[in-house]
Amino acid sequence: MGAPLPQLSLAVVGADFPNKRGPTRRFEIAMCSPGEPVELRPEPKNPADPRAVAVYSCRGVQIGYLSAERCGRIQQMILQGRVLTTIFQEATRFGAVVRTAFDSDEPTLPERRSKPEPVDDWQPEREWSHDDEWPPPQWSDD
Repeated sequence: MGAPLPQLSLAVVGADFPNKRGPTRRFEIAMCSPGEPVELRPEPKNPADPRAVAVYSCRGVQIGYLSAERCGRIQQMILQGRVLTTIFQEATRFGAVVRTAFDSDEPTLPERRSKPEPVDDWQPEREWSHDDEWPPPQWSDD
C-alpha cells in the first residue's frame, strides 16, 4: 500500500443550513469538544453533490459537510473500505474543522495556533455621562 497517509485537518462547511430535526448545526458544533469522535457519512445519492460527505457529532447530529475540495477523495476512500478515524478539532467562523487519520492510525490534535488579539480601534467622539440630556436638544434654524 506504500507510505502511510498523513493525518488531515478537514473543513466542515454548511453550518448555517438547518437540520431536518433536532438542534441546529451551530448549536451542535458548540457542544463538540476537541478530540471527540465524529462520523463521516458518504451521501452518493445527494442531489446537490453525489460526492458529498456529511459530518455527524458523537451524538448523531449533523454538523455539516466536508468541503468540496476534499469530499470526493474522502468519499472514495470510505466506499473502498479504507478505515478513517475522525475527531472534532475546533469550531470556526465557517463551521468546524475535523482531524482524520487513515488505515487504523489514531488522529491527534495538532498544536493549537494562537489567535490574534482582537482589534479595538473604535474611539468615541466624546465621553457620555448620565447627566447629559438625551436625546440632545434640537435647535431651530429660526
